[in-house]
Amino acid sequence: MANQTVTNFLTLPVELVYRIMDHQSDFTIICSMKNTLTTLDLEHHHIGSVRAKALGVALQQNTTLITLHLGDNRIGDRGAQSLSRALHQNTTLITLHLTKTEIGDLGAQSLGDALKHNTTLTTLHLEDNDIGDIGAQSLGSTLKHNTTLIALHLAKNKIGDLGAQSLGDGLRHNATLTTLSLKYNSNKGIRSQSLLDTLKNSGLFNTSDLEYNGIGDIGAQSLGVALQYNTTLTTLDLESNSIGDVGAQSLGDGLQHNTRLITVHLAKNKIGDVGAQSLGVALQYNTALTRLDLCGGEIGDVGAKALGSALQHNRTLIELDLNRNKIGDVGAQSLGSGLQYNTVAFIVSLSIPCL
Repeated sequence: MANQTVTNFLTLPVELVYRIMDHQSDFTIICSMKNTLTTLDLEHHHIGSVRAKALGVALQQNTTLITLHLGDNRIGDRGAQSLSRALHQNTTLITLHLTKTEIGDLGAQSLGDALKHNTTLTTLHLEDNDIGDIGAQSLGSTLKHNTTLIALHLAKNKIGDLGAQSLGDGLRHNATLTTLSLKYNSNKGIRSQSLLDTLKNSGLFNTSDLEYNGIGDIGAQSLGVALQYNTTLTTLDLESNSIGDVGAQSLGDGLQHNTRLITVHLAKNKIGDVGAQSLGVALQYNTALTRLDLCGGEIGDVGAKALGSALQHNRTLIELDLNRNKIGDVGAQSLGSGLQYNTVAFIVSLSIPCL
C-alpha cells in the first residue's frame, strides 16, 4: 500500500486531501489528478529547472489542465525548454503564467518554437523575464504561424526596436492575436515603425498596452496616422511615454477620423495646452471615445478652455481624467460650462495621484 498512488481525490474528505497534497511533489499532484484538475497555481513555490522538467513530463500526459500558474519561480531557460516540449504535445492547456521566471531569451526562443506547433494555448504571460530583442524576434516569428494565441503579455522586459519590429512583422501575418502588452520596456525605447504600422493594418488587434516605453513625439506621430486607418483597436495605453504637444497633435488628428477607439490613456505625458487644444478639436468630431485620461499632462487654463468647448459638441465621452494638471478657476469655469451640454464625469484634483 505504501507505494500506491491515489488516482482520484474526489472521493476523499477535503481535510485529508490537503494533508496528502502537502507531502506530494508537483509531478505527483498532477498525475494523481490528471483526469480532474483544471487549474493549478504554483506561484512562489521555489520551483527550479529540475521540478519544471517534471512538470513538463506531467503536462505531456495531462488531458484536463487548462490553466497553469508558475509565476515567481526560478525556472530559467532549461525549465522553459522542458515546458516547451510539453506544449508540443499538450492539447488542453489554454492559459500559461510564466511571469518573473528568469527564462530570458533562450527560454522565449523555446516557447516560440513550441507555439508554432501548439494549437490550444490562447494566453501567455511572460512579464519580467529579461527577454530582449532576440527572444522577441523568436516570438514575432511564431506569430506568423500560430493561429490560436489571443493575448501575449511581455511587460517589464528589455525589448527594443529590433524586437518590436519582429513582433510587428509577425502581427501582420497573424489573424487571431487581439491583445499585446509591452509596457515598461523603456530601457531601449520602442518606436518601431513596423509595430506602429501594424496598428494601422491589423484587422483584429483591439488592445495595445505601450505605457512606459519612451515612444516620444515621433512614435506618437506614427500612431496618429495609424489611428486614422485602424478599425479594430478599442484600448490604447500610452502612459508615461514622453509625448509632448507635437505628438498629442498627431494623436488628435488620428482621433478625428477614428471610429472605433473607446479608451485612451495619455497620463503622465507633457501634452500641455497646445496638445490639449488639439485633443479638444478631435473630441468635437469623434463619436466613439468614452474615456480619456490626461492625468498629469501639464494642462493649464488654455487647454481646459479648449476641452470645455469640445464638451459642448461631444455626446459620447463619459470620463475625462484631468487629475494633477495646472487648471485654475478660469479653466474650471470653462469645463463647467461644457457640462451643461455633456454628462461626462470629471476627475479634477491636485491631490489625487494618477492611477
